[in-house]
Amino acid sequence: MPDTHTDVLVAGAGPAGLTLACELGLAGVRTTVLERDPAPPGFCRGFNLNARSLDLLEHRGLADRFLAEGPTLPATAFVGTAALDLAAMRTRHPYVLGIAQTRVEELLAERAEELGVRILRGHRLTGFREDGEGITADVTAPDGPLRLRCDWLAGCDGGRSTVRKAAGIAFPGTPARRFTLLGDVVPADPAALPFGPTAGPGGSVFAIPRPGYVRLVTAEPDPPEDRDEPVTPDRFQEVLDRALGRRVEIAEVRWLTRFGDAARLAERLRAGRVLLVGDAAHIHPPAGAVGVNAAIDDAMNLGWKLALVARGLAPERLLESYHRERHAAGARLLRDTRAQALLAAEGERLAPVRDLLGELATAEGTAGHVAETITGVNTRYPAHDEHGHPWEGRMIPGDGLLPAPARTGGGALLLDEAAAPAAVREAAASWNGRVTVTAVPSGRLPGTYAVLVRPDGHVGWVARPGAGAGAEAAGGAVRSALEWWFGPPAPLPVAG
Repeated sequence: MPDTHTDVLVAGAGPAGLTLACELGLAGVRTTVLERDPAPPGFCRGFNLNARSLDLLEHRGLADRFLAEGPTLPATAFVGTAALDLAAMRTRHPYVLGIAQTRVEELLAERAEELGVRILRGHRLTGFREDGEGITADVTAPDGPLRLRCDWLAGCDGGRSTVRKAAGIAFPGTPARRFTLLGDVVPADPAALPFGPTAGPGGSVFAIPRPGYVRLVTAEPDPPEDRDEPVTPDRFQEVLDRALGRRVEIAEVRWLTRFGDAARLAERLRAGRVLLVGDAAHIHPPAGAVGVNAAIDDAMNLGWKLALVARGLAPERLLESYHRERHAAGARLLRDTRAQALLAAEGERLAPVRDLLGELATAEGTAGHVAETITGVNTRYPAHDEHGHPWEGRMIPGDGLLPAPARTGGGALLLDEAAAPAAVREAAASWNGRVTVTAVPSGRLPGTYAVLVRPDGHVGWVARPGAGAGAEAAGGAVRSALEWWFGPPAPLPVAG
């Protein structure tokens, strides 16, 4: 039987739960992951990591593990026949990586276990009770019922999240109105459907070659009344033939599923000691294949904050920034995926809009902006004491500013030029262990003399130009920013 107490209990061993577990394990937080399935599935919907995820993983020295797994492409499908020009983005990884979600989860699980995280498979969280000192979780385990005690509970358990429902968090949005069938199959004639979209009199079919099989995606115009009804091989064959107006014989079926275009965003991402991450916090149409990437994004935003709070180094108010930042990002995600799904479904009525967006997605002046918006590369979070510097709230530019050992350790960095007032370095010394002061050559920080880089790579504060002339003002400014993001210089007492 596992230990009955852990600092953080994570429900769900998908990309969200495993990324969060890695972040917490890196910070030395006792973390246990519960996964209801006894073994990883042999199928998955997601097959890519985008630039945003790779940029985040690079901040932990992990990007190369993933890049070694598959090919990279400088473009990806957008609307109609248009493609996003990913090479136009401002990122260290201007491409999409082809990698199965199952392999992403395997790599994250390996890293989590390296960091001492416990992953309990075949364990399903069925409910919990929160009191003033923590949470008691009810778990169904292979050997019988189990109760676990934790200080914090992270719901990373998908769109039908048990954690979200038990916490009483509303999940407003729009129900699915259109449905799509996805089949991993082996056609009798491998040349019957070339890569990409094939239009027919009843619709279109998108074919994606995979090692040993083909993934086919096509709209289901008349889904059954029970949307959870399993998709049978006969049903898939019928819809496929109707769309193409001809017979394409399926010799072997590996996996069939149905998904809809529902779009929902949790009312809150935090309720007391409960936090929601990934699909438990938001579901959206599959346009752009950003589900895995949004989950990693949520977890990287939350991980360092929850670690500081769990260790008693920062006040709980820091967790409210997770809600503010990622709830707003979730709203943008729903907007962007709903727009793409609508354009794909409305046929000729919106053809002029598709054509226009297709031009914007490839034109020199706008391609970068469109691609960065769809992939989340242009994500910006509010910085402390903003004054208009272009780096504020954004991912730090990848031009060698960040030394690898300091970056991959999971802490924050205070970059300061040699000309910066000594009071900046002296003030930051009080946060030693949470913030590493790193000197950079003069001129490497345009428009400022000091930059605070959060553990997730985003710039949390930039010294105001002209405000550093006086040592007292410079020291006071950096102390204010450090306390805002990382709590007071002296550790807070740990509850209990």
